Amino acid sequence: MKIVLAAVNAKYIHSNLAVYTLSAYAKAKGAQVEIAEYTINQQKDEILKSLFRKRPDVLCISCYIWNISYVEALVTEISKILPRTELWLGGPEVSFRAVQMLEKHPCLRGIMKGEGEKTFAELALSYQETESWEKISENGMPINDSDVPENRKFFEKLTGMPGITWRDADGAIHENPWREVMDLSEVPFPYENLENFSNRIIYYESSRGCPFSCSYCLSSIDKRLRFRSMELVKKELQFFLDHEVPQVKFVDRTFNCRKDHAMEIWKYLAEHDNQKTNFHFEIAADLITPEELELFRRMRPGLIQLEIGVQSTNLDTIREIHRKMDFEKVSFVVREIQKGRNIHQHLDLIAGLPFEDYDSFRRSFADVYRLKPQQLQLGFLKVLSGSYMAEHTADYQCLYQEEEPYEVLSTRWLPYEDVLRLKSVEEMVEVYYNSGQFHCLLGLAECLYENMFDFFAELGQFYEAGGYEGVSHTRVRRYEILLEFLMKKKKVERKVCEALALIDLYARENLKSRPAFAPDLSEQKEMIRRFYQCEEQEHRYLKHYDGYQWKQLMRMTHLEVFPADPQGTEGETVLLFDYSRRDPLTGNAEILRIDMDEYFREYKK
Repeated sequence: MKIVLAAVNAKYIHSNLAVYTLSAYAKAKGAQVEIAEYTINQQKDEILKSLFRKRPDVLCISCYIWNISYVEALVTEISKILPRTELWLGGPEVSFRAVQMLEKHPCLRGIMKGEGEKTFAELALSYQETESWEKISENGMPINDSDVPENRKFFEKLTGMPGITWRDADGAIHENPWREVMDLSEVPFPYENLENFSNRIIYYESSRGCPFSCSYCLSSIDKRLRFRSMELVKKELQFFLDHEVPQVKFVDRTFNCRKDHAMEIWKYLAEHDNQKTNFHFEIAADLITPEELELFRRMRPGLIQLEIGVQSTNLDTIREIHRKMDFEKVSFVVREIQKGRNIHQHLDLIAGLPFEDYDSFRRSFADVYRLKPQQLQLGFLKVLSGSYMAEHTADYQCLYQEEEPYEVLSTRWLPYEDVLRLKSVEEMVEVYYNSGQFHCLLGLAECLYENMFDFFAELGQFYEAGGYEGVSHTRVRRYEILLEFLMKKKKVERKVCEALALIDLYARENLKSRPAFAPDLSEQKEMIRRFYQCEEQEHRYLKHYDGYQWKQLMRMTHLEVFPADPQGTEGETVLLFDYSRRDPLTGNAEILRIDMDEYFREYKK
């Protein structure tokens, strides 16, 4: 008996926590399970070949919003090349439309609904205990259970199994009750062997369920909030720390919904920090307490990062989506965390929510942008089956895509034309803000715009008018387009734009070749050489480079000479970019301003 649990992830760097926890629990109960992970970027033929060669007797695939069409196409083809293989699906994308999926795909035996550990283990053991399981289907067609006694026993087990919707031997569909949720501490730790997770993000959960009722979210359906034993959590976190895992993402829906739970974990991480591992949490910022803020201030830069869902600052919208959020408190907490310059913050907005039109979203964007998070995610409403939002689309005149990601097309407040305008803003924010590569140039734009939403909107229009949309631009080309926009549309002086662009470029990396807009430094070549020769002896600025020769120092750092100060004051300006010292939040090199005349006078002394 060969049972395969398959996952089709969005990217290779992702791992699938669900298949690993299902497998761990099933194996603990005596089932034999094999895991197979793929990505949606692979050719379907490649995955079909892999699964065919595995020749599973039972194949179960985890379904999500990013892979459901891909999985549906897969099972259709798998049923042709492996007609005797029993096919099951599970996951949030099929749990709330199980009957519909079975009607659409006659090749499926069933759907596992909701929390799956116990259901999958029971199903796997039922197959293993059925000696003539291979006779359940022949040439892809069900055999009547009265023909084979063992089949009859198997289907009797399915009849009494909670958490599934399934098809019997005659093709009839049966919808069993949902399974009661389990004690989260019963789930075995799925990461005892880290060989499969090299260069991949590890996901971890210390709780399940959510106390809130956001209308667009499936987590709001499960009000049975459960927490994993703190003893187990600490032991497992220590495992990650001991193995120096680069990043662990907690998938708890609102990690800090119970203060004592969150505080104990954060304290443990602060006390046992290995100086390498980063932990990611989704939190409600308005629940953060002064005690937690004080703990955050003491943490190593990069130990944790926080994702904060704002979604909207329109009070009518917040009420309508049943969200509890005090934006004034959120703003205070975000700013307090920023003072420590040690924690990456990621704030989210959702376009397409009820009562939010284009102008309202523009105001929401401005409110969040003023907080200057490291990332500002502009997302679009996804209407998920089973959510409150899906049940009330008629009330909101909400039209959305029929296929995943079921993204909003228009609402009573937001016509499709405005959705397209917001899509353009989203792209510009992703390229020019979230990349973290345009800090100085965005600072210039902030002096020109009262609301930075308008900057990103106008830049998006400039891309469209110039034929720059839909093109894969190099990093330097992105700078050139932004300079063109600032000089043509905003009449900013060329030398100011180009100087700020150079600072942004060299702050990120020591470029192998200079961009076309960079000034020629041939006249300053001798001065730059002298500086590095002096530093080899003196180490006035590069003290931590002791033992390196001046030519090595030139390769490891960068010296840029500007004929005038980029901020507009008169006189030559020299900046030294030190790549061994980077900002822990932005990744940018430390930048030092050097007065060369004074430097060489001091050197002669």
